[in-house]
Amino acid sequence: MRNGHGLGRRFGWLWAAYGTSALGTWLAFGAFPLIAIEVLDAGPAQVAAISSVGAAVGAAVAVPLGPWVEFRRKRPVLITMDMVRCVALLTIPAASALGALTFLQLLLVTAVVAAADITFRAASGAYLKTLLPAEDLLVANARFESTTWTTTIVGPPLGGAVTGLLGPVATVAVDAVSYLLSALGIRATGSNHEASPGRREMAHTKAGDLLDGWRYILADPTLRPLFFNTALFNGLVMAASPLLAVLMLGRLGFAPWQYGLAFAVPAIGGLLGSRLTRPLVTRFGQHQVLVAAGALRAIWPVGLAFVGPGTGGLLLVMGVELGLIFCCGVFNPVSATYRLQRTATDRVARTLSAWAVTTKASTALLTAAWGVLGGLLGPRTAIGLAGVLLLATPLLLPRRAAAPLSRPEPAPIRT
Repeated sequence: MRNGHGLGRRFGWLWAAYGTSALGTWLAFGAFPLIAIEVLDAGPAQVAAISSVGAAVGAAVAVPLGPWVEFRRKRPVLITMDMVRCVALLTIPAASALGALTFLQLLLVTAVVAAADITFRAASGAYLKTLLPAEDLLVANARFESTTWTTTIVGPPLGGAVTGLLGPVATVAVDAVSYLLSALGIRATGSNHEASPGRREMAHTKAGDLLDGWRYILADPTLRPLFFNTALFNGLVMAASPLLAVLMLGRLGFAPWQYGLAFAVPAIGGLLGSRLTRPLVTRFGQHQVLVAAGALRAIWPVGLAFVGPGTGGLLLVMGVELGLIFCCGVFNPVSATYRLQRTATDRVARTLSAWAVTTKASTALLTAAWGVLGGLLGPRTAIGLAGVLLLATPLLLPRRAAAPLSRPEPAPIRT
């Protein structure tokens, strides 16, 4: 693995921008539900709508943005999406200070941020592919994954301290500032390495372009199973999360700090897993690591159905989450690299946009469905059902290694 500066100055700025915005996001983790409850006296249905309806609307809004991003320079799109998220979030503390904050505003901001997030991810994948050659993509994605889990460990405790001192609205303001700093970091990468938009890039988006990302994925024999695996796995894991919160904080009587500890400490596993990704791929091969890590991550969540009260229950949750997050820490960078290497450069933004839209939509749908199941069957049974279904997700992993693309990829410009 190369040293910290081995991927170039431009990647260094992009990495710093990613870390800044990720830290801001985790500092504000849970801020919107807290604002809804403490400031607006919202009920359970309204709080659930913030995460489900807002994400679903954001995903729908992002659908036409994928083709739009594909035919434009990616760096300005990244900066624009950062600024959109910054401005949208700043409306929350501004409205709160004026006494004009409403639940509808929270919902709209959630949708705008979700759409901008999907668009940013699509553009960032395409942008990364212009910065680095194919052999460096795994290193880059592993560093992003490592940063994600580091900020997961550090962010929520710091955010909790800020919330305790200044309230949840303050953490939203901090998150907004993090997007501003991210935009400045991306701007520092410089603009002379991206090709000027061609005539097709300046054309208007056509109706048929909206489905191009899905067509590309479904037509590829290696991307297709990975796509369905990711959507189902992420959706089921996230669908069980609110039920686990209800079970632990309600029936089992865990304190909020214990609940937070149960998920903060295991994030160390993600940091460790992301650090081991490159050595594992070097030794065993990309496809073998993808399938092994993807299969191993599916065996852990069913254990959450057996959580009990007290120290034993807390240790069980931490152990299950540690195993799950470690496997995800290995799997995620390999999967991200697999997608980028398998996708033609002129299709990356549309493909990643379709991928993110589907993941967001499936998560919202499954979360709503499991909320109903939790009410009918009880949270423990619903969590167990999600865990059992997750055991089948390895069947959707690619069975064969990806073949090279039929046409050569252009070499990125390095500095």
